Amino acid sequence: MKRTTCISAAASVVLIVGGPVSAATAASADTARTVTAAAAAVPTAETAEQASAAALKHYPGVVESLDKDGTVWHVDVISKDGKGHAELEVAADGTVTEENLDTDENPAEHKDLIAAKVTAEQAMKAALAAHPGQVWSVSWQDDEDGGAHYWEVEVRSSDGKTWDAHVDHATGKVTQSDSNSNNGDDNN
Repeated sequence: MKRTTCISAAASVVLIVGGPVSAATAASADTARTVTAAAAAVPTAETAEQASAAALKHYPGVVESLDKDGTVWHVDVISKDGKGHAELEVAADGTVTEENLDTDENPAEHKDLIAAKVTAEQAMKAALAAHPGQVWSVSWQDDEDGGAHYWEVEVRSSDGKTWDAHVDHATGKVTQSDSNSNNGDDNN
C-alpha cells in the first residue's frame, strides 16, 4: 500500500510540476506557429503583379500605370467612380505609401479606362505570355485624338532585351511588340 501511495504521490508531483511546463511549451509552439504564419502572410511586392495587388488593396480602383524605380514601384490608381486618383509607392516588402491623393478628379477623363474590358493585370499576363520575363511597367494609353486605347507593357527578359508590347483594351491581344536590347540595338 505504501508503494502505491508513493507512486501516486510521485505521479501527482510530475503532473503538478509538468503540467505548467507542458502548457508553456505548447503555448510557445502555438506562438511560434502563429508568428511563422503571420510572417509568411506578409505580402511582398517584388513583381509588378504583387505591387499592383498591394496598391489595389490599399486603394481600391483601377490601375492606370505602374513602373519600377529601383526597388520601389510607382502605381497610379483611379477610383472606380473616376473621382479619385492615388499616386502610391509600393516597396519590395509590400509597404504602400501614399505620395499624392486627389478626390476631385473629372470622371469623364477616366471613363474609357474604367470601362476597359482588359485590366492592367490582364494586360501584364498577356504581355508575359507573348514575351516571358518580368513586367517593368504598364500604362494606359489614352489617345486624345480619337485613336484606339491600349495598354503599353514593358517586359524585360532574362537575356537583357526589353519588349514593349501594346495590348488591346477590349480583347487582351498583343497587337504590337518591339524589342530593344540594352545596348541600344533595335530588333523589330
